[in-house]
Amino acid sequence: MLKKLNNILNIVIGSFIGVFIGHGIYVFWDYKTHPDLYAMQPAPWYTSILVYGLFTIVVLIVSIMIKLIIWRKLKQQ
Repeated sequence: MLKKLNNILNIVIGSFIGVFIGHGIYVFWDYKTHPDLYAMQPAPWYTSILVYGLFTIVVLIVSIMIKLIIWRKLKQQ
């Protein structure tokens, strides 16, 4: 059961990193394609990348803490 949870956490970590990278590439491409749209906004063009980054970091920290707990329990067995 713990190994399955560990594998699921690996998938979650990889997925969130992939979504963050994909979103960053898309926002950068969209900024280069439509710079006038981003000039009208009061926030910088990279604000959504920062928000996604903070959310990804929180998810990664929680996932890594759970993985450490699982690793210690597997090591004790």
